Amino acid sequence: MIDFNTIVAPLLDLVAIACFIFGLHLLNAPPSARQGNRLAAVGMFIALAIVLVQTLGVGWWAIAIGTVIGGSIGVIAAVRVKMTAMPQMVALYNGAGGGAAALIGAVEFANFINTGGTAFNPVISVSLVLSMIIGAISFAGSIIAFLKLQELMTGRPITYPGQQVVNGLILLAIVGLGGWFIATGGQVPVVAFLGLFAAALILGVLFVLPIGGADMPVVISLLNSFTGLAVAITGFEIDSVLLIICGALVGASGTILTVDMSKAMNRSLTNVLFGAFGSGGGSEPAGGASGGPQNVRSVNADDVAVMLAYASKVMIVPGYGMAVAQAQHSVKALADQLEKRGVKVLYAIHPVAGRMPGHMNVLLAEANVPYEALLDLDEANAEFPTTDVALVIGANDVTNPAARNVKTSPIYGMPILDVDRAANVIVLKRSMRSGFAGIENPLYELPNTAMLFGDAKASVDALTAAVKEL
Repeated sequence: MIDFNTIVAPLLDLVAIACFIFGLHLLNAPPSARQGNRLAAVGMFIALAIVLVQTLGVGWWAIAIGTVIGGSIGVIAAVRVKMTAMPQMVALYNGAGGGAAALIGAVEFANFINTGGTAFNPVISVSLVLSMIIGAISFAGSIIAFLKLQELMTGRPITYPGQQVVNGLILLAIVGLGGWFIATGGQVPVVAFLGLFAAALILGVLFVLPIGGADMPVVISLLNSFTGLAVAITGFEIDSVLLIICGALVGASGTILTVDMSKAMNRSLTNVLFGAFGSGGGSEPAGGASGGPQNVRSVNADDVAVMLAYASKVMIVPGYGMAVAQAQHSVKALADQLEKRGVKVLYAIHPVAGRMPGHMNVLLAEANVPYEALLDLDEANAEFPTTDVALVIGANDVTNPAARNVKTSPIYGMPILDVDRAANVIVLKRSMRSGFAGIENPLYELPNTAMLFGDAKASVDALTAAVKEL
């Protein structure tokens, strides 16, 4: 008889791993992304089925109930959560992964205490400590990221005197307690383990608090890599090759994305984490104490519609304002009307536009915008000098020319979309409040820039109606 645990399960693990790897590959391009998600879901189903079969007779009902509850929450969230809330949902899901890794370490230690076993071997000791620490930091940090993104707490950097000293002391405590655990093979008082767990949670909170809202895309990517690393290490604890490989995939992809996001902002990861940049929330005027740009030109939808309808090339620049207004379908409808008139319509996508990596791509893909029309930073900047109208929809900080020429600006040196080099720039905004970074944008005072104030969706719909009437 073929033994399930020694022959069938390992083979099915390989199938699940192949589904994850190939599914991740398919996520490289929007046209194949849905197929990649489905393939990864098949891999996850296989992985869960393996665990369920392996635990038949001992705790299988708990896994079955957990799968049903977790799957139901996932389906409901996928259906009901708005696209504008995707960054928050990603933060929560990421935190759940890190928390799960930390809890597995806690359960392993609890079993060790209850059974009165001998000391852990060094590999298990190191794995347990690292997975618990990293998982707890990822969990707590992700919750703070969620609260900031959901605006349940301020998105501004939260700093206080001696912050780095406090963080350093907590880190030393974690290293000391972790070293004690490893040196004794886990034979430490329960209070010491709980102290290690609590210190990791506190460090996760303090780690994200001083990071401003403008840096949230980088933070989400970094925490994602933390979760992947914690899950991979957990695989060594419970002897699961599947967890090791899947965690490594998540950790590696998250790390690569974090580096790419930092490069897109022309800032080091250290500066992102400890620079306290980005006041977040956009609650102050763009000019701070001076009241923001004063010499701005306001236009109405009819004037802009004429400019768009008789242009040769229009570049749409989406930002978080488009996401908040859920205007992506309206933008596509406007583009369709312009293309009927022979206008070439392209979309300029900045790597850190929105609240998470790829935020704008996801929104536009939902509206069935052709992938070929989405231009990355370099491609878009090559097109702007020959663009008749750049239509900026809520993209504040990534279009700020101060990044090129104002050395005192916090974003100086950050690659931006050169919308100011288009013949005309129309900025759709609710008001003159600043973007998520909370800094002044001199783009609004340039002679080729005009402001169309109002809700982004309502403004775009008005433009579409006006174009139809021409």
